Amino acid sequence: MTEDETAIRQVVETWMAASRKGDLETVLGLMTDDVVFMVPGKEPFGKEAFAAASRGMGETKIDGVSEIVELKLLGGWAYIRNRIDMTATPPGGEPARRSGYTLTLLRKEGDGRWRLARDANLLATQE
Repeated sequence: MTEDETAIRQVVETWMAASRKGDLETVLGLMTDDVVFMVPGKEPFGKEAFAAASRGMGETKIDGVSEIVELKLLGGWAYIRNRIDMTATPPGGEPARRSGYTLTLLRKEGDGRWRLARDANLLATQE
């Protein structure tokens, strides 16, 4: 495994760990400023909308696992195909489980760090 592949895997691990802790600032630091998220049924949105939605979740607890199924380096860009299984549990509420795949583009920034630049999230609600 190359140094870049290891760094990209670390981005995913850090994202998941920070999400479990409710550490939004760490998650935001793993994104480019011009990040674009695409999810079913919504217009694409960026970093500010992601942050606002995350803050709007309040004390909801996030737990989950992510498995990189495919990782390909393309110079200063890379893509990963992930299988994610996650559960969001609002305070006093019922857990909501979602699982499925994402296709994520990462870009190596001027500081040498890989950050998420584009993400197509295809997670579906699980019963």
